[in-house]
Amino acid sequence: MSTPSSRGTTPGPPAEKQVGEGDRRGHREADLSGGPSPAKVAVVLGGSHTGMLAAAALAGLADRVVVVERDELPGEAAPRKGLPQARHAHMLWSGGVRAMEDLLPGVTGTLTEAGARRAPVTTDMVVLSAHGWFRRWPESHHVILAGRDLLDATVRARVLADDRVEVLGGTEVLGLTGDARAVTGVRVRERDGRERTIDAGMVVDATGRASGTPRWLTDLGLPTPERREVDSGLAYASRLYLAPEQARDGFPVISVQPDTRVAGPGRAGFLLPIEDGRWIVTLNGTRGGEPSPADDDFVRFAREELRHPLIGDLISRAEPLSDVSFTRTTVNRRYFYERMPAWPENFTVLGDALAAYNPVYGHGLAAGAQSALVLRDLTRRYGWGSAGLSRRVQKAVARPVGAAWELATGQDVFYPGATENGPTARDRAVAAYVSRLMYTATGNGRIARRVTDVTSLERRAEVLLAPSVLLAAAVGPLKPTLTEPPLTAEELKKAELQ
Repeated sequence: MSTPSSRGTTPGPPAEKQVGEGDRRGHREADLSGGPSPAKVAVVLGGSHTGMLAAAALAGLADRVVVVERDELPGEAAPRKGLPQARHAHMLWSGGVRAMEDLLPGVTGTLTEAGARRAPVTTDMVVLSAHGWFRRWPESHHVILAGRDLLDATVRARVLADDRVEVLGGTEVLGLTGDARAVTGVRVRERDGRERTIDAGMVVDATGRASGTPRWLTDLGLPTPERREVDSGLAYASRLYLAPEQARDGFPVISVQPDTRVAGPGRAGFLLPIEDGRWIVTLNGTRGGEPSPADDDFVRFAREELRHPLIGDLISRAEPLSDVSFTRTTVNRRYFYERMPAWPENFTVLGDALAAYNPVYGHGLAAGAQSALVLRDLTRRYGWGSAGLSRRVQKAVARPVGAAWELATGQDVFYPGATENGPTARDRAVAAYVSRLMYTATGNGRIARRVTDVTSLERRAEVLLAPSVLLAAAVGPLKPTLTEPPLTAEELKKAELQ
């Protein structure tokens, strides 16, 4: 059995202007001696997807951007220790693609040239919803499908091609400097164990789920931030496959969703076609319905535990390229920093450090990209170092973050034990309306488009309350529910299912 490292790995685009120690890792290491005034230095904590896009957002506004990263970042599309979730399926919704393209013009083309797939929504999607199979309507939006290593390597190479952006790798963040009024820099421990302070005019925390910001803020004398968690108890398992030869190009996304109206655990799965003719398949289940981490149980779970055996039938005909990767790190957690009674100047929190979502909904990458774009646009509008800038940014990023949060928690909140007190009356009312909309979308293309307007993070949820949408939801689907997955005869033949 081959592994991802021994076959099918797509190298990322080479980083430019590599020097010194960075040559061996494919990026420049930060030289913090000399240089511009600290007031025009930005420090981004975390070098993953959101961190790199934040660096791109600030590169034209600061004289220098230093990315502080605990890992040694690879110079190609390769795994890294601090990103275990890279072994699971990812998709980037078009709302995030557009933000990323605004920050890094042409990056979508670079990704597709490297093998990433642009899949139209819902044209190239075969999805079993709680109410039946969705029809494959004409394209409304799209997603970018790629292995996380390829996505990160492509973005990283583009960002680090800018001489104003540097990386301080193998470095741990110890805390912030400054006080409750303003952050003035960060304290770090470098790879040789030496501790130092990096003075900066702006600090962005993009360190992910393990963010130390709540502690750092209280160390500065600020109150503990408000936090909410919704934990469905979901565990998920992923495996990489080489698709059957004839199904390596143009195969649709396959998704089998749970039916939350039925008591008991929710089980789901999805298959994403990515680069090099590979499929990445993720199976998941909530408390009492979790998939096994065992390789030999993966196909069985997909065939027997999901609401339809399609994914299991498909992967039984494909070649495994990896062992099963398993995780329980799926809790939805959001910090409401925008509600803090006071917020320090020169400090912003983005990405999973601000709000981490159950990854099966696929909105974390898009929300991170949109937040980085907000950071750039508001810094341009109000000016570097302007009074109240960081508070404005923190309040503004709550909008894309809140949209992704509602999408992620709207279903998870109904699983037993997800919250201390169970779903609220508002949760139940919203869920009932969304359920009716999803039912309508199975047989009404216009409503399917309105729903994907929101799930793609291209429009706000208010579009679902327009009078025409409310009327359509009351009427219900215009076409009967499909009883079989809407695969074409050609796709069935490619997948060896006929």
